[in-house]
Amino acid sequence: MTETNRPAAAPAEDEPDLLRDQFKQLLRYRRLIGAGVGIGLLGGVYLGVSTADTYVATTDIVLRAPTDDPFNPSLAPDKAINIGSERQVALSSSTAEQAAKKLGMDSKALAPLRGGLQVTNPPQTMVLRFTYTSASPREAARRANALSEAYLFKRQESLDATRDKMVKGYEDQRDPVAKQLDETARQANNMAAGTARDAALTSKTDLQSKVNTLNSNIAKLAALDMTPGRVTSPATVPTAPDGPGLPMSLALGAAVGLALGLLAAWVRLVFDPAPRSEGDVARALRAPVLGYLPRDRTGGGPLLAAGEADPRLAEEYRSVAFRLAYDSRFADRRRLLVVAPRGSSETAAAVAVNLAASFAETGKDVLLIEADLRTPVLASQLPTDAGGRPRWSQPSGAAGSGSGQGGESDWPDGRQLVVDAGESGAFDLIPGERVRNVARALTSPRSTRLISEADSPNSTVVVLAPPVLSYADALALVDRVDGVLVVCDPRAVHRSDLARIRELISGAGGTVLGAVLHTPLPDGKRRDSKNTKNANNSEKAAGPGSPPAPQPLTRQPADPGQHVPGDGTDTVALRTVRTGRR
Repeated sequence: MTETNRPAAAPAEDEPDLLRDQFKQLLRYRRLIGAGVGIGLLGGVYLGVSTADTYVATTDIVLRAPTDDPFNPSLAPDKAINIGSERQVALSSSTAEQAAKKLGMDSKALAPLRGGLQVTNPPQTMVLRFTYTSASPREAARRANALSEAYLFKRQESLDATRDKMVKGYEDQRDPVAKQLDETARQANNMAAGTARDAALTSKTDLQSKVNTLNSNIAKLAALDMTPGRVTSPATVPTAPDGPGLPMSLALGAAVGLALGLLAAWVRLVFDPAPRSEGDVARALRAPVLGYLPRDRTGGGPLLAAGEADPRLAEEYRSVAFRLAYDSRFADRRRLLVVAPRGSSETAAAVAVNLAASFAETGKDVLLIEADLRTPVLASQLPTDAGGRPRWSQPSGAAGSGSGQGGESDWPDGRQLVVDAGESGAFDLIPGERVRNVARALTSPRSTRLISEADSPNSTVVVLAPPVLSYADALALVDRVDGVLVVCDPRAVHRSDLARIRELISGAGGTVLGAVLHTPLPDGKRRDSKNTKNANNSEKAAGPGSPPAPQPLTRQPADPGQHVPGDGTDTVALRTVRTGRR
């Protein structure tokens, strides 16, 4: 009993594998990443050049609040000084005018003078930091010191003006009271002893108390320390430019550009409708990816990959065939339909041919049916010779005719060819032909009997159909074949297309066994396909009586008795059997 396994959907990947896969997918957009790095480098060059002649000088000032006892710990300077307001004063035009006077500059230079100044406040401190930027190092230090001194001068001037105003206010209150006190004292001295004199003396005492209070307030204001602050670190002439330098600017620009490029690539990846990985293809089809065909280094050679210069392609086909052989769904029916999503079916034809050769290599009796009745090309591109008539084409009691009755399609007409697959053996080919009604030919009883050849022991049928999203031919065969293999280029198909293929095949009663991915076709291969189609069109226009147009043979029949070591055919074959005619 042969042990089989049933492939399910794509296995769940752990987080490191998903991250690794996403990073690989980001590298697909190398142009976006390169553009981001280029923009970052240009920004780094601009930053390095623009800051090459920029010098910065810094001055620090510690602010002080007016106090009569600077050693009193209960006094909180941050309560008496609004550091935000002081910063605005430092940046004001009045400070700049005072600094311009000290520097000997006219009023027209105030805007440039203020433009190079920046005042900041380090957190949790009463320090104002004056930073001045200039193209000259000496001028930067000179202007920073001038602006800081101008600020201290304006602050000192403001504090003095405030104190003088308060002193004048107290004096204005004291002078009338003192005058009244003198008048009351004179009257009390001239009065005789009695009630009136006692009242005058009491009024004199009250007035004297008011005068003393006002004098005390004036004395306190006069005793205040009005120092606005002090310079803790005067500006010095800078010895080097403020910029990071050209090498550092380039490094920073490259890092920022790389981040921007990766961000742009990630956004492009999110909105990319194409499958980003094999896992996306497996999830869209709900079937595993059976293989990924390597890039053909021969530049688009023949359909049969066995014995060619690049043995990797043949080995990949063998791997796909073995995975299908161990799938219980295929082992039960042994009927395989090979289709492409849309566009060209050249790669699907190559997959069907090479899978047939791989099955023949394992000892199976393989029948390849070209159900592409719109552009049939396998008979002209494979090394074939004429074979006998298959069992299904021999009617009982009379010889079968090539044309159907009652308008029935002429295909299949019983013609069968044997394809020489070299060391892999041989398999039978039912070539496709152009018919008037493709749907009737594909659903005819003769086509059904032909596909049922897989019910014979040790037999396998591979059917090649046109693209499933371009024509409905493949859907007409799904219920007869059951197992479907999708061949696609992940960069040329959308995830929605793959999901639609799965829905169409499931709705028609079939099952997607898996997918085979490949790289884009070479340009030469596309040109050969166009030439083949043009030749077929010419043959159709010439009529049935004209000789067939010559078709390009991409591979000559190989001599089974000849083997050249090192020619690319040194592969380990499981079994080499030439199948008999049906």
